[in-house]
Amino acid sequence: MIFSISRHKKSFSEKEKSNMEPLVFNTSIAKKKPSNSDECPFCHLDQLTNIIDKNDGLLWLDNKYNTIENTYQTLIIESEDHYGDISNYSYAYNKRVINYIIKSFLKLSNQSRFKSVAMFKNYGPLSGGSLRHPHTQIVGFENTDIYSEISEESFSGYKIYDDKYVSVNISTKPTMGYCEFNIKSSTSYIDKTSDVIKDVVGFILNKYFNKSCDSYNLFFFLQNNNLICKVVPRFIVSPYYVGYRVSQVNNTERIKDIKYEYLNYVKECHFEK
Repeated sequence: MIFSISRHKKSFSEKEKSNMEPLVFNTSIAKKKPSNSDECPFCHLDQLTNIIDKNDGLLWLDNKYNTIENTYQTLIIESEDHYGDISNYSYAYNKRVINYIIKSFLKLSNQSRFKSVAMFKNYGPLSGGSLRHPHTQIVGFENTDIYSEISEESFSGYKIYDDKYVSVNISTKPTMGYCEFNIKSSTSYIDKTSDVIKDVVGFILNKYFNKSCDSYNLFFFLQNNNLICKVVPRFIVSPYYVGYRVSQVNNTERIKDIKYEYLNYVKECHFEK
């Protein structure tokens, strides 16, 4: 089984062409959601309700605005700091965050009432997120296999880092494009994986594309006993993808440049740490 969080037992290569129906978005609920121009509700932890679990600054709760029909939407508030992010957390605190969200992800995934469960994070104005305060979303889908459109090939690519614990590649057949980082590891090495996730996110915001990227998404997947975190720098979406669902990639020379830019960035970060 490719994803232990999906109730389907066929691998991507075995699946027939998907006829998945679009998710239904409830506009009447969405209109009530706060935005970054409103007072941040996540800055007042004592006023939040429907809490599932909490752990010393980390809070898992029901999403008050369940905008997608036939789903159970939850979120994890990662920090009391409104301007917190993986890129500015300490390595130690980031380990706490990643361990906690994965534990919560697995807990919801084990509930048989869901056909599939997804976990993702939005950051920045082009990421699709509505609130700046750092949070991760975990969503249970009652009738939808959210992974049915995903190609296993999108997790393979040009290797830019590898040790005995974690590997990182840039997709050569990305889901959307242009530059999707795949971080792969065993679920036994979450601490090491957390450090690499922080390095990749920091690189995207502080170095990648002449420091002009201010948004990203994280998507988490379980493949047998392995964890995959796909990190996607976000820009305005290409019309080739919007109109034709065709992704784009950088040429080989540019991918090689990104590899060395990333490795130099990580070296500098850990030298200063």
